[in-house]
Amino acid sequence: MTYQNPIIRGFHPDPSVCRSGEDYYLVTSSFEYFPGVPLFHSKDLVNWTQIGHVLTRPEQLDLSRAPSSGGIFAPTIREHKGTFYMITTNISAGGNFIVHTNDPRGEWSNPLFVDHPGIDPDLFFDEEGTVYLTSAAHGTEGPGIYQSRIDIKSGVRLSEPKFLWTGTGGQYPEAPHIYRIGNWYYLMIAEGGTEYGHMETIARSERPDGPFEPCPHNPILTHRSLMKDIHATGHADLVQTPEGDWWAVFLAIRPHGYPKRHHLGRETFLAPVTWSWDDWPIIGDKGTVSETMPADGLVLRPETASELPIRDDFDATTLSPCWNFLRSPDEEKWSLTDRPGSLTLRGTAATLNETGAPAFVARRQQHFSCRVSTNLAFAPRKDGEEAGLTVYMSERFHYDLAVSRIAGERKLIFRRRIGSLWKVENEVPYPADSVVLTIKAEREGYSFGFSLEEKDEPFWFGQGESSLLATEVAGGFTGVMIAMYATGNGSHAETPAHFEWFDYEGME
Repeated sequence: MTYQNPIIRGFHPDPSVCRSGEDYYLVTSSFEYFPGVPLFHSKDLVNWTQIGHVLTRPEQLDLSRAPSSGGIFAPTIREHKGTFYMITTNISAGGNFIVHTNDPRGEWSNPLFVDHPGIDPDLFFDEEGTVYLTSAAHGTEGPGIYQSRIDIKSGVRLSEPKFLWTGTGGQYPEAPHIYRIGNWYYLMIAEGGTEYGHMETIARSERPDGPFEPCPHNPILTHRSLMKDIHATGHADLVQTPEGDWWAVFLAIRPHGYPKRHHLGRETFLAPVTWSWDDWPIIGDKGTVSETMPADGLVLRPETASELPIRDDFDATTLSPCWNFLRSPDEEKWSLTDRPGSLTLRGTAATLNETGAPAFVARRQQHFSCRVSTNLAFAPRKDGEEAGLTVYMSERFHYDLAVSRIAGERKLIFRRRIGSLWKVENEVPYPADSVVLTIKAEREGYSFGFSLEEKDEPFWFGQGESSLLATEVAGGFTGVMIAMYATGNGSHAETPAHFEWFDYEGME
């Protein structure tokens, strides 16, 4: 029996996992997108369902000043005596903080900020009740892993940050996790930067605060310089099954072309962990993994995972967990009730070309090949009013297919924004009050089209290369999002845009 990597497709980096009984919970980074910290549930570590987000309220998550790839970095989730804790960093507002809940599917607490430096925080609960916070920081002894003891109820730091380890010499030692396994305390970290030299290394000690002895077989996970379809493996977390087996979740990318480029973002992968005769972990096949992996020791339960339907009719009272806003959204600029059965967006002054909060509702692109369509009812009455679909990496890298009012005339436009280059590639007059917009994605690029009716074949109107939205070109830590949006291009729009349905169909 086998399973397929990635286990969670698309932009889902920095995974952290914990088990409670027979249930596994996993969180990933969310950066400038709201709600924050996607939350997944599984019964078998392979089949996952997104059950919501951890940070769902404005008082939990301030993204108003978050630049692209700012906001929420690298969460850790842990369960201790029936309480679930999630610790993360809002690098744009406040630093490291903890939230907790007794029910992961319910509401999480307001943030408890902790005066501890760095990013990628980890929580470790010792058997004696001591709580250790470990992070990646640039402290008194330079860049490396630092740790302090904290009061988990108040967030008060009980000790000065102590330097633990700088890793094996790779750049950016980060993403620490502490485990008690057998007689040892293990400190596992990522090194090499979250790029093609990424790797996972580990050390151990007889105490949770060191000193730590590096594994002689480091790195325990890496694909650097290998001829593989998977690259940038690292930022791992370990979990033990009820049967006693160990597994690792970690991030990786699936680049393509030459030179290699990736645009779906860093995704979540899974690999088995075995142990050497001298009690060191080995991830996957001597530190490497594949897209098809043996599921030995796992009882796969695909029926427990809920697949997203192809079509969202917007008939519910709340948005599905797959939907995301850009930064801190204005609640008055979107609605599921203004026109029942539609998602209504009211354009703000913010455009897609700035670090603001446009009316923007997005989902991750999770397949190299997919087809996306929406029915847009929009009759702009004022110049500058615009609504449509965007394939979005950041404010400097996106492709847009939209209805816009320009010089008193309603038009369909296709626009490309690549760095400092900006161009409306195609435009035609469009007098109708509704249009079906379609995006066809393939591994190497996108095609953009429109039709008057859903049953009609689209008139293909523009194209864009996927490589120009890749991290290697655009930079940053996120992946491509496909969004419905509306803007007034400098002023608030008077005309609402109604998206009557949205289809996303993965083709691979």
